[in-house]
Amino acid sequence: MQIDDLPPLRDIIATHGLDAKKSLGQNFLLDLNLTSKIARLAGDISGHDVLEVGPGPGGLTRGLLAAGARRVVALEKDPRCMPALAQISAAYPGRLDVFNADALEFDMRGQLTGPVRVVANLPYNVGTELLVRWLTPKDWPPFWSSLTLMFQKEVAERIIAKPGTKAYGRLGILAQWKSTPSVVMELRPEAFTPPPKVHSAVVHLEALAEPRFPAPAGLLSSTVAMAFNQRRKMLRSSLKSADPDIETALRDAGLEPTARAEEISLEGFCALARRLAK
Repeated sequence: MQIDDLPPLRDIIATHGLDAKKSLGQNFLLDLNLTSKIARLAGDISGHDVLEVGPGPGGLTRGLLAAGARRVVALEKDPRCMPALAQISAAYPGRLDVFNADALEFDMRGQLTGPVRVVANLPYNVGTELLVRWLTPKDWPPFWSSLTLMFQKEVAERIIAKPGTKAYGRLGILAQWKSTPSVVMELRPEAFTPPPKVHSAVVHLEALAEPRFPAPAGLLSSTVAMAFNQRRKMLRSSLKSADPDIETALRDAGLEPTARAEEISLEGFCALARRLAK
């Protein structure tokens, strides 16, 4: 698929010697049909700044620019990728800003003008941590209106998991508390260079104006983490350090002390966090 006048990605990778590094969690997506589809799955990005983390040789970057993003701000930790990204920047003057930076340490908000969408094929080794940070800012609504992110399929399933399922846990509760997440695309390992050992999936999360249920954020997060760290235990055992009289707190929140974490809904955990805050 020809979406611009730049060379094919395989040629760019060969020119700049960009073999994917396992230590950086890199798996390059070279098919511009797929990168353009991911850009479209983010919704209407015209009139938006788009934050991209880990662009690598720029396949998704090109898809975002061709799809009409007002501006793309790309954070790339690997300095080897900078010449390839500079080539894209020259082809789309004034619309691509690239920072050779670690997304876990770089404050990107000062570089963005709203409205903002985040679209990224996240490096596998930092994807979950970045998502949790984006879901738990100090203030809400966040700087982003939507996240369209590629993860290992197993992580994607955790983000949308419901109570009573094996994948249900802290990540799904945080995601569903403040956003509406859905899996919008699945990719086989062969779509990537080099092919990872797992399947991948793209998750789209639309930010809610307010959390789905009221709860103190820090307490909800710590309570959920405590509960799922010992998910096979009854709540009265896994949460005994949260309150001297945890059984009463659980009953006041409408929960059975003998229930287990995977049986409790998001609303139930929010009710418990409110009770523990008293």
